[in-house]
Order: sequence, then structure tokens, then C-alpha cells
Amino acid sequence: MVRCINGDGTMVGVVPTREALKMAIDQGLDLVEVSPNADPPVCRIMDFGKFRYDESIKEKEARKKAHRQLLKEMKFHANVGEHDYDYKIEHIKAFLGNGHKVKASLQFRGRENAHRELGFEVIKRVLKDCAELSAVELAPRLMGNTIVSLLTPRPGKQHEGDRDAEPATARPAAPPLASSDLKIENKV
Repeated sequence: MVRCINGDGTMVGVVPTREALKMAIDQGLDLVEVSPNADPPVCRIMDFGKFRYDESIKEKEARKKAHRQLLKEMKFHANVGEHDYDYKIEHIKAFLGNGHKVKASLQFRGRENAHRELGFEVIKRVLKDCAELSAVELAPRLMGNTIVSLLTPRPGKQHEGDRDAEPATARPAAPPLASSDLKIENKV
């Protein structure tokens, strides 16, 4: 016995499985078990191919609307200049504002390995400067000769502009060229 639902959504009632299957064949449709755990199981008369197609379309739409969170990386050195540091912090804030995770890494080269505390100070400063927009997912950790830390955006916090804004370095569009500005030279 199954609880049967007709193709137009009306309840047929509790009928034997063979009778429900015969009704589906008479209508040129399929008998699909919708809820197997119910007592009695619920079956629906429908076009199963169309049902699967509609489900795939819904799944694609859900994937389109889902926000993909990318991982961006910003690399530092222990002796980073003040301007370079500020420039990189602005980029990190823009990435966080756009909803991306940011991996801050600092790699030691040569003699810099002797003063690893300077590297940790730089990374801690990065975490402090980005604290209003981010949460620390991975505290600064030394992996080989690299210090790595991972920042995630705080929900509800956004950088100046919207989530789809480009980083601060986006160049303005060039003005269109007039045909008189073009010079064609033939060199032989």
C-alpha cells in the first residue's frame, strides 16, 4: 500500500502499489517514491526526467547564488618599508571587505633567520591593524622559514564600497583615442 499523489498535486489516497503504477502508466508518467520512510510510503505520479532536470536547474541556481570565499595571500618580509606595509594593509582590508580570506605570510631569507622576533612583530602588527575587519582563524605559526597566519572576514563588516569592488589599485579607464592620435609608421 502507498499514499498516492496525482500528477496535478491532488491526493488520490492510500492504494495498492500495482494500482498506483497502473494509474501512472495510463497517464504516460512515472510513479516516483517521494517519502519512503512515511507509513505508508508516499508516491507521486510525475515525469521523472522533467523532475530531475528541474532539480539540476535549482542546484545550479543555488551554486550561482552561493558566495565563494577565495583565499588571497599577502607576503611580507621582516624589513618591510613603511609605505609598502601600508600599501599591503590596504589590499588586505579590501580583500576582507570583499569577503575573502587572507593568508599573511612572512618569509625569512638568509640572515633574517637570526632575528625571527622581528618577523613575528610584523605579523602581529598586521593582525592588529586588520582587527576591525577580521577574525584570526590561524594564529601566527612558524612553518620552516615562513610565518603564516590566516584572517577571515567578520560577518557584517565591509570595507569602503561594496563586496564586488576592486582593490584600491584599479586603474581608471583610458580615454578613447581619436583616429588623428594614431600614427602608423612603416619601417623598411
